[in-house]
Amino acid sequence: MWDYSDTVMDHFRNPRNVGKIENPDGSGTVGSLACGDALTLMFKLDENKCITDVKFQTFGCASAIASSSALTEMLAGKTIEEAEKITNKDIAAFLGGLPDQKMHCSVMGREALEMAIHNYKTGETIMKQLDDHIVCTCFGISENEIRRIITENSITNIEEVTNYCKAGGGCGMCQSDIQKIIDQIESDKATTTPPPQSSPNKKLTNLQKIKLIEEVVEREIRPRLQKDGGDIELIDVVGNQVIIAFRGMCAGCQSSGFTKQDFIEAKLREFVNPEISVTEEEK
Repeated sequence: MWDYSDTVMDHFRNPRNVGKIENPDGSGTVGSLACGDALTLMFKLDENKCITDVKFQTFGCASAIASSSALTEMLAGKTIEEAEKITNKDIAAFLGGLPDQKMHCSVMGREALEMAIHNYKTGETIMKQLDDHIVCTCFGISENEIRRIITENSITNIEEVTNYCKAGGGCGMCQSDIQKIIDQIESDKATTTPPPQSSPNKKLTNLQKIKLIEEVVEREIRPRLQKDGGDIELIDVVGNQVIIAFRGMCAGCQSSGFTKQDFIEAKLREFVNPEISVTEEEK
């Protein structure tokens, strides 16, 4: 039995916005019944170009239904520009996290949204990629898809790739190719994006300190928390006191105190200032 959050179970048992829109402004279909999951997402815009109606039809597991339902609620009232910024991590966080093996459902939701927006902008029902090389023939997953999923979700191993898009989860013949992609991305990251460095001998202005804190959160802290379905929000910086709020699975977690002191605070002290202290926002 999967360990689903209460929010996932609510959207599974009581899915929102199920159905079909006649003459939608945008429509996108991803997945296939042969792969076990399929999703069609449709939306309608009002005179202000905001999403006024959004519906979905899906075939899949509880996570697929819940992810699709959650996405429709997230899209209501948004402009196309705002909708384009929604990621699969946003969908998972909205649901309070998803089991690792079900993260591909949030990716499917994001891909259906991307397809629907492409349909709205171009009238095309297929997003053509001339350089798409299929790596996983079992599930039809291209190299571009795998690269994007690895980059956006800070993935470091084949098992996580399979969790997020199913690639490598069939016959397994493509796993060596997936590992090569992971290794190349890690190599490129090491040569082009050096880790943030602390400057113990240089006094930072408050703006410089805040910018460095945000950089450390994005590179060192947030990816680690999001792998477990959690997240962090930077609330304020007062001197050397950093005020945060836990989101997703981290909110209310019994080990959040350990995470705050022994991980978040330790990282900020390492890369920003050894005198930094981290506190949670008062509720």
